[in-house]
Amino acid sequence: MTRTFVAAGVTLLSLLAAGSAVAQKQIVLERRDATVTLEPYAPNVVRITMSLKKDRALAPPGYGITAEPSESGWTYEHTDKTDTYRSDRMTVEMPVPHYDPKSTKYSCDTCQYFFGSTPWIPLTVTGADGKPQVSLNGWSMSMPNHKDGNAQVLADVQPSIAYDHFDSRPADAAYSQVGASFHSPDDEHYYGLGENQEGFLDHRGRPIHCWNDYNAPAAPSFCVPFLVTNKGYAILWDNSSKTTIEAGFNEQTRWVSEVGDRVSFFVIAGNTTDELYSGYRLLTGDTPMLPKSAYGYIQCKQRYSTQAEVLAVADGYRERHLPLDTIVVDWFYYTNMGQMDFDALKWPDPAAMNRQLHDMGMQTMISVWPRFVPTDRFYAELAEKGWLEHLSDGTPTNGMPYDHAGSDIDTTNPDAAKWYWDTIRDNILSKGFDAIWADETEPDLPPNGSYYFIGPGTEYFNVYPLFHTAALYNGFRKDTDHRALILSRDGYLGVQHNSAIVWSSDIFPTWDTLKRQIPTGLDVAASGMNYWSKDTGGWQYLPAVHHPEHPPLLDPSDARDNVGGYDD
Repeated sequence: MTRTFVAAGVTLLSLLAAGSAVAQKQIVLERRDATVTLEPYAPNVVRITMSLKKDRALAPPGYGITAEPSESGWTYEHTDKTDTYRSDRMTVEMPVPHYDPKSTKYSCDTCQYFFGSTPWIPLTVTGADGKPQVSLNGWSMSMPNHKDGNAQVLADVQPSIAYDHFDSRPADAAYSQVGASFHSPDDEHYYGLGENQEGFLDHRGRPIHCWNDYNAPAAPSFCVPFLVTNKGYAILWDNSSKTTIEAGFNEQTRWVSEVGDRVSFFVIAGNTTDELYSGYRLLTGDTPMLPKSAYGYIQCKQRYSTQAEVLAVADGYRERHLPLDTIVVDWFYYTNMGQMDFDALKWPDPAAMNRQLHDMGMQTMISVWPRFVPTDRFYAELAEKGWLEHLSDGTPTNGMPYDHAGSDIDTTNPDAAKWYWDTIRDNILSKGFDAIWADETEPDLPPNGSYYFIGPGTEYFNVYPLFHTAALYNGFRKDTDHRALILSRDGYLGVQHNSAIVWSSDIFPTWDTLKRQIPTGLDVAASGMNYWSKDTGGWQYLPAVHHPEHPPLLDPSDARDNVGGYDD
């Protein structure tokens, strides 16, 4: 009996009896007007993609995924009842539908008025022991509309057809909201998903807004769409737009992404958490060793205003025989935002300062913002070349009228990324600084409604930290003879490969915040981000006077110049 098999986008005719098994890299299955692909990356890692657009179902995964598919150890079997794709670690099964040729899309008495956007596609993934791990309840791919309350998304992603210099997308580009739901047993628990600071380690029964949000309710958040369970599997969701995860509600876990043209996710099976994270590492990259000083004490303040102040603090640590491995120069050392220089009155010789600090056994880190203002020396060139995050007409996005700090450089553009590193290298790192503090990597100007080189910011809402840290990491690897160290305010899939420490951003200096840092950091670690830190003393402002319920261990009375009226 003739069976047609599809592998890696190529149709192969094979004279095989029903039930025969073959090894193939990509299995392509048709389900009414939808296409489903099954694509292995390791015996315990498989990617599942479904779309109403066949070309998008066949397309490779999105940003953050660097692995290549590998069919080694996998076999595909088709019968009249089931499509089965299996390795010795996991099995994917999909029943074969048998449609009545007389049937229509409307198969129930209410379906002429209310029907879903996609055909039902039952799918299960079982482990080597035969126990179900992932069971797909349903999926969706719907055009934004008024019923769902998301019609405005289309305005955010419409091609800027009249401005070809800034937008290379086809004029007929279309976008959907995409999602999937999976069965959730009562005893299944969920960890990871990046940084959420509401204070809960287990995400079961708590909706997670997985996107970069400096103004999130508890404290700033960022998204790593990697969910680890206690049932021997993890899911990596392949979509970089704003995504909401509702884990464990009504016996199901739902993923909904604001913009997409397919549902694409990876299932990683593992008998141990080490196996789950080896799968994550395979897909997104390993974690390099940081410089030795990064594993010690990093001292930072908002802010050291002069070169003399930095040296005085360093001297104070050494005189007291206190450990200090890295000292950080925060913002406003420059004469103008984006100027990439030093105020000579306050920083007369940064190179000499760094030599002195190195002689004391200390490394130095410096904050470099990604923003440029119209009055700095680079802005006009960046705007002309379209190297800034911009609106549909090419106008650089800014935060006016309240935020006057300019526009973000678009490091998704490889030319802009190279220029950014070269400029930092020549104007800042050349003074002897060892590491970079990459602040505002959300970016601070949310990209929804704006455009990157790679496409609409609404579609690629969460990827900026990946591209931005990569621009710096690649530069370090190319142009320096020491290990890279980047402190990043945000993360995404693969950021761990860029020698980045992510930190919990501008948190409040309260005991409640400090307590919530523990589950926050653990979930970031569960997301595959090995290195995470926090502002020990917080950053946000509090009332001018505060007397805690319990007196602090150290009486602040003789340090009012530093602590003001906030005793603890």
